[in-house]
Amino acid sequence: MVKGKEITNAQVKHLAWLSRIKISKTEEQKYANEMSQILKYFKKLDEAETEGIKPTYHVAEVTNVMREDEPKPQPSDHLLKIVPVTKGRFVKAPRIV
Repeated sequence: MVKGKEITNAQVKHLAWLSRIKISKTEEQKYANEMSQILKYFKKLDEAETEGIKPTYHVAEVTNVMREDEPKPQPSDHLLKIVPVTKGRFVKAPRIV
């Protein structure tokens, strides 16, 4: 979208078509106005002085806490012990035609 332009009814109609929703002409106008207001607000945010301010990716200083990856016996391991015939990690069964 070009700076300074507002959302048109045609653009809203196209978005509705892409979203596979049907909207009336009055809704087209309403959504065009609302989206234009949202874009005006973002334009106002663009005017804020952010020189020298470190980006904030998370509000709270949180780091991922991960456990050590330790192998554990799976239910399939128990199953492979009790079946009569296996082939590698698979259960071998008679062919059914």
